[in-house]
Amino acid sequence: MKKRWVRAAKGNIETTDLLAQQLNINSSLAEILVQRGISCFDSARDYFRPQMSHLHDPFLMKDMDKAIERIDLALTKNEKILIYGDYDVDGTTSVALAFSFFSQFTSNIEYYIPDRHKEGYGISTAGIDYAAENGFTLIISLDCGIKANDKIAYANTLNIDFIVCDHHLPGDELPAAIALLDPKRNDCPYPFKELAGCGIGFKLAQAYCHTHQLTSDKYEQYIDLVMVSIAADIVPVIDENRILAYHGLIKLNTQPSIGLKALMEISGKHKDYTLTDVVFTLAPRINAAGRMNHASEAVKMLLCTESTIAQEQSLLINLQNTERKTSDQSITAEALALIEDCEILVSKKTTVVYHESWNKGVIGIVASRLIEKYYRPTVVLTASNGLLTGSARSVAGFDLYEALLGCEDLLVQFGGHKFAAGLTIKPENIQLFSDRFENIVASTITDDLLKPEINIDSEIEFRQIDGKFQRIIAQMEPFGPLNMAPIFVSHNVFITGKPYVVGTKHLKLNLKQQNSTIFESIGFGLAEYESLLQPNQPFSVCYTVEENIWKDQRRLQLNIKAIEIDNQYN
Repeated sequence: MKKRWVRAAKGNIETTDLLAQQLNINSSLAEILVQRGISCFDSARDYFRPQMSHLHDPFLMKDMDKAIERIDLALTKNEKILIYGDYDVDGTTSVALAFSFFSQFTSNIEYYIPDRHKEGYGISTAGIDYAAENGFTLIISLDCGIKANDKIAYANTLNIDFIVCDHHLPGDELPAAIALLDPKRNDCPYPFKELAGCGIGFKLAQAYCHTHQLTSDKYEQYIDLVMVSIAADIVPVIDENRILAYHGLIKLNTQPSIGLKALMEISGKHKDYTLTDVVFTLAPRINAAGRMNHASEAVKMLLCTESTIAQEQSLLINLQNTERKTSDQSITAEALALIEDCEILVSKKTTVVYHESWNKGVIGIVASRLIEKYYRPTVVLTASNGLLTGSARSVAGFDLYEALLGCEDLLVQFGGHKFAAGLTIKPENIQLFSDRFENIVASTITDDLLKPEINIDSEIEFRQIDGKFQRIIAQMEPFGPLNMAPIFVSHNVFITGKPYVVGTKHLKLNLKQQNSTIFESIGFGLAEYESLLQPNQPFSVCYTVEENIWKDQRRLQLNIKAIEIDNQYN
């Protein structure tokens, strides 16, 4: 699929030149830093050396004082506390963190993860009934609850109090909980709005320790869990998330929790994890438990204190991940066939597909796969308990949540983010929903947004790339939304030797410019260019600069994102 090349706006030249001089770095790298809001030596120091001391005061979060007061009362009276969380990575890491942290102060505590297939997303009536039947009087929900008005009202009738720790957008009315910790509340003054759900749980633990003058290691020991949630939930890697991800990766690579260490070993990658490695290696395995069976298996692994048990749990989860791969590949093929067999579906600006037999646990992955083929807002639905339930995914720059809000009267429930959401709908409303969703998207999305884009940070020449250049880029990690690995563009590039295909889709090639070093390069999914690139024919490339490690040998490599043979891009 052809992509749009979008060049970032240049920052202030004087600021860029001064920063390059202060940091003794290449002006192109200084330009990228300025684009990311780093304009002086002090802000650069904070960026390159994130400090835990720079985390915000947890009591700036609305209702934090009420939450701590209610937890103190529960601990004093030895009430039964239930930690309740979602079944995805953010939810399971949140539950593991909160359960383990508060288990330091009480044994009268359990956790509960809803069954994805029987109960669906969020707070469930079954979960509240379980709490009532077993004598729980306080539920702490994580990564869910901010829109559970009816369910929390029901819990109140059973004399069960709720503390909600969530990071999703609230509805017009807030639920009647004892405390609602969510920076996205309109009345919450917390300075950073983009914490993951596990991050909210971390702030609750931090506030408890501050209140009781406990040492920071009581909550900082869970920072690798927070990092995994940041990676998996694709939240912006800036501000507090950057600090937490940075130090969480250090812990993962030096002293990981027993459960995560076992999962690293079973995955085949034992060390040198980046945030990207977590996204593609650890997160899918943790997610697989809730997709294929029950997410409590993931929580058990994350809570393990014995290596042998952790290894058994990680083996189980790894097998579930293998099953998940087979399932999502099969369903993706079926979904693509449904679209391709219908000319009307192919020509639309949205995708809405449904089959009653599809596995509820993998349809979110299928939606993402469909976007790789048809780059447009996508909803995939399956049957569940007499209703249709599904996952929605968007494209860069388009607010999916707002589009679903326009269909709210046709939905039983929905929730999520700008780029991803879950929804439930009555079967008789599927065609009405599909038509309205198409109309809303078609009337608001631009043609440009229906083409995947590559955001180029800076134009450089190969001669600027050396070991120091790459080391500075490496210090910009961890990479993620709003702090992506810098993408460069270079023109008048030539191949040396003959490109060749690796596997079936990837292209290996050597590149150079006039008077430059020859760089080994890899283009994932770019095999089609093998026969198109000719000796002595100039072209343009956009790419990231990486250090490739093979058999303990380290060398610079260009990771090619796109090629333009006629040297033109928009």
